[in-house]
Amino acid sequence: MDFRAGINTETYKYYIDFASRYGLEYIILDEGWYVLGDLLDVVPEIDVPELVRYGKEKGVGVILWVVWKTLDDQLEPALKQFSDWGVKGIKVDFMQREDQWMVNYYHRIARKAAEHQLLVDFHGSYKPTGLRRMYPNVMTREGVRGLEHCKWSADVGPEHDLIIPFTRMVAGPMDYTPGAMLNSIKRNFHPVFTQPSSQGTRCHQLAMYVVYESPLQMLADSPSNYMKEPECMRFLSAVPTVWDETRVLDAAVSDYILVARRSGDTWYAGAMTDWTGRELTIDFSFLGEGAYRMSVWADGINADRQGGDFRHEESAVSAGDIRTLSMAPGGGWAAIIRPAE
Repeated sequence: MDFRAGINTETYKYYIDFASRYGLEYIILDEGWYVLGDLLDVVPEIDVPELVRYGKEKGVGVILWVVWKTLDDQLEPALKQFSDWGVKGIKVDFMQREDQWMVNYYHRIARKAAEHQLLVDFHGSYKPTGLRRMYPNVMTREGVRGLEHCKWSADVGPEHDLIIPFTRMVAGPMDYTPGAMLNSIKRNFHPVFTQPSSQGTRCHQLAMYVVYESPLQMLADSPSNYMKEPECMRFLSAVPTVWDETRVLDAAVSDYILVARRSGDTWYAGAMTDWTGRELTIDFSFLGEGAYRMSVWADGINADRQGGDFRHEESAVSAGDIRTLSMAPGGGWAAIIRPAE
């Protein structure tokens, strides 16, 4: 790129170009786009109306990150400004409590955002309790120790990743923010804030897009890193965020999980393991009649030494097939299964 990357209009146009290229619906302007304490005071480096205009031209909506208290202090003028700009939603952050006053706050924000036709992602939040059934514009929420923790700690890794599908995710969608393209095995991992990586393999990250449910799913890494990985983007640009059918094919709490989800006539499958390498059997009896083509992203033969190693394969498959899949320690497996043409 020929500009200084950061919180500026040029960088976010680069994000919009990336999103448009791969059919991604939104980008998020994260912390730094406004002067903290005043949502109406946009920093000079950012031109929100221009980004909205550019995004509309490219078919990409803009979501704005906000601090919850500032939003509460400026609720009406801020939401009116966001609506006038044409942004699509808000990511509300740092609430970090669930007393009755704060629960009421969630309802108030969801209602006011709906009046302005804005979607909501509650970050820094408590676990879901059904609010999205009352306000469908509430798409997802955090309420989980997510991938960003890899920037400053070793707390988030495959052991953690195989607990939350059976605990936190039972309550509802979770904004874990997956998608790391820099992947480390256990003994090589260390937190680096300015160049973060994940624990576990590349396919461990890809499988999260099937295993973890979030209607507003994220790609947490840099566009530059994704564009270096065109084979992985074939999966990430195709995998849906909402589903018509879900099948849990095999699982053991905190150890491993294998899930298949259907969108239309296409199935997506994802498997994840903790720091123990495993072989799992996948029974394709969930498929309908007829022939299918399966694209697989699997841990490579060296993934136990280099977390980014993977292989991409194509094969025919049908409802009568039973196959074995192998995962490295901290590994994963992901597949797209489409009716054969």
